[in-house]
Amino acid sequence: MSEGERKPGRSGVDRSEGFGERLLGLLLDRAHEMPPQLIAPLVAEEVARVGGRDVSILLQDYEQMVLVPLPGRGLVVGDPEPVEDSPAGEAFLNCETVEVPQDGTVRMFVPLLDGSDQVGAMAVTLDSVDDDDRRLLRRLAGLVADMIVTKDAYTDLFFQARRRAPMSVAAEIQWSLLPPLSMTVPQVEVAGILEPAYDVAGDSFDYALNGDILHVAMIDAMGHGLNAATMATVAIGAYRHTRRANTGLSQVYAFMDRAINEQFGPDHFVTAQMMCLNVATGRLQWVNAGHPAPLLIRGHAVVDRLESPTTLPVGFGGEEPVVSERMLLPGDRLLCFTDGLIEEHQPGGEQFGEEQLIECANRAVRDYTAVRSVVRALSHALKQERGGVTSDDATIFLIEWRGGNADHLATFG
Repeated sequence: MSEGERKPGRSGVDRSEGFGERLLGLLLDRAHEMPPQLIAPLVAEEVARVGGRDVSILLQDYEQMVLVPLPGRGLVVGDPEPVEDSPAGEAFLNCETVEVPQDGTVRMFVPLLDGSDQVGAMAVTLDSVDDDDRRLLRRLAGLVADMIVTKDAYTDLFFQARRRAPMSVAAEIQWSLLPPLSMTVPQVEVAGILEPAYDVAGDSFDYALNGDILHVAMIDAMGHGLNAATMATVAIGAYRHTRRANTGLSQVYAFMDRAINEQFGPDHFVTAQMMCLNVATGRLQWVNAGHPAPLLIRGHAVVDRLESPTTLPVGFGGEEPVVSERMLLPGDRLLCFTDGLIEEHQPGGEQFGEEQLIECANRAVRDYTAVRSVVRALSHALKQERGGVTSDDATIFLIEWRGGNADHLATFG
């Protein structure tokens, strides 16, 4: 039998790689013009071709607390699955397939990854599982994630599934500005999170990996509500505009400063922190415009604060900022955060403070490995430590530099 011919599996279902390629190709061909609401029945049909059933597509909610089932014809819609302490959550957090035996069958939970950004998880029941099943379902889940992310631009279906509470207009604006919450490549991993998810206004972050340079910005616009969201929108837009023109950090600051001042006047400002990290060498450059200093994590503990000369916040017309530099070691992590994280306090109480933040960060990096898991655990732990209070926006962004290169991904071996 030639390699391209069908090789039936244990139950007479063809699971060979040649069959899988044809199946995924058919799905991809149909997906180009597929209306968003038909993704669910198409996926259910494709899973049935490999002997699977009871398909659920679970999407991460905006607070990153649960995985919410996507409704749709052909899908099983049950209760939301907690991210912590559930097989779906384990697959989601660890980006690994989880198999749970159930009464002579196997319930498989496969992570939905668009690139390296976590979308959610897909659950499928099979009578039995072999390596052909695992390979095909992993690839199918990747294609499903790509379809969801692509079609998300054309519909509100996925947003409505993920939203678990009413969202303010300001928060709608901020979420529409954000890049993917996480990115992983061999040399570097990043992840961020916003609080309060449904009412955030002035906080935002942005990043881009251009060649060997990772560009990162974190901002905090003054005030609350729509005014803050509008300023944040202008600040991020100005940052992207000048970053894409390949200007240095000093010029990035100057352009953002003029944009905020000209649009909102001298009484409005945005604190900001802009960074460039060479992912090949570990050379870090940054400018601090009124922002809390990032924390350097080495091993399993915070070891330093990245102190630097601070210029005036964006919009106040500060002088040309000093660009600070530092060489990182492989495995170093940078924890960036907005002041809402450490200045939060209950009425009449003391501020949460940086020392408590450091204690929580040390616990999180001891308990979790993946950057996205550390960010999520740290954000939720901090919220719990503050009594669930988030009267101001609180944003965390974590960077891990690993070094090396990704050339092996561009060759077939």
